[in-house]
Amino acid sequence: MKLNSRDGAEFFRAPDTRRAGLLIHGADSMRVALRRQQVIKALVGETGEEEMRLVRLSGAELRKDPALLSDALRARGFFPGQRVVFLEEAGDSVTRTIAAALEDWSRDDAMLVVTAGQLTARSSLRRLFEGHANALAVAIHADPPSRSEIEEALREAGLTRIGDDAMHDLQALAQALDPGDFRQVLEKAALYMLDRDTPMTSADVAACAPATIEAELDDALNLIAEGAVGQIGPVMQRLEGQGMNPTTICIGATRHFRLLHAAAGNPRGVEAGLASARPPVFGPRRDRMARQARKLGVGCLERILAILTDTDLDLRSARPVPQRALLERAFIRIAMLARQ
Repeated sequence: MKLNSRDGAEFFRAPDTRRAGLLIHGADSMRVALRRQQVIKALVGETGEEEMRLVRLSGAELRKDPALLSDALRARGFFPGQRVVFLEEAGDSVTRTIAAALEDWSRDDAMLVVTAGQLTARSSLRRLFEGHANALAVAIHADPPSRSEIEEALREAGLTRIGDDAMHDLQALAQALDPGDFRQVLEKAALYMLDRDTPMTSADVAACAPATIEAELDDALNLIAEGAVGQIGPVMQRLEGQGMNPTTICIGATRHFRLLHAAAGNPRGVEAGLASARPPVFGPRRDRMARQARKLGVGCLERILAILTDTDLDLRSARPVPQRALLERAFIRIAMLARQ
């Protein structure tokens, strides 16, 4: 039987142990792995592997010895509870072996959980599970998670007190990051919020979100965008001390001011422009950049981007130029524009 995404998500949360088998397939191996982990945990719990109620097999092992699958499904353990046989990296080459095992399956046997890569509609493995009366097939697509899926991930991480702004930021982050990276953010946030009595805020999300550029460069660009002309010399020294060359700094600056330009010109407002950035901007950094975008405006930002474009071309040219001096002069011009 074939399950759609909604029914598949429900089955992963509360699997029906009367089913003989489940096939999870998709092009994104990380998404497939996360769903496989979820359903196996729901079936055997935290101690399933320690109690030998979980057996792992690979497609390569099964091709060498097809009897391994039937033996694993029928084996009886010392500990009570649901048993699972997990077969990873399966393909059409093991379809016959799996079909025979499902045909002989009885209610006392372990459930079979199979993972595979992207399978076409003609795949014999996919057609086996979709056409079987007591087996299920779920295709995992690279769609952004829904709000309910995000809330479920938060509950699993132990994060139950989330402010409205923080939830908005987490939704944006979930759509910008891979599922594995987003789960790491939630694990970090759970430690960050440990023993905290207050709800998670947007600033907390920003503290746990992965950095997009070096912190020193981020701070330096904020100073330049706010017209701190006197800080440019020390800023350049610090950035060079971090091992950044002028071309890299210029690229980071262009990215920063291009984001400000997009936010300033967004018809729905500066905040909406920053929220739609990929990766999104969070917390105090978002508030600071919103103030910069409003103060500078679209016209000023267009002149700043023109300065940075010319500077970038000069830095990349074949003729010898004093790169630090060239970039420092460009930053001074930008800071002077920001002060007007």
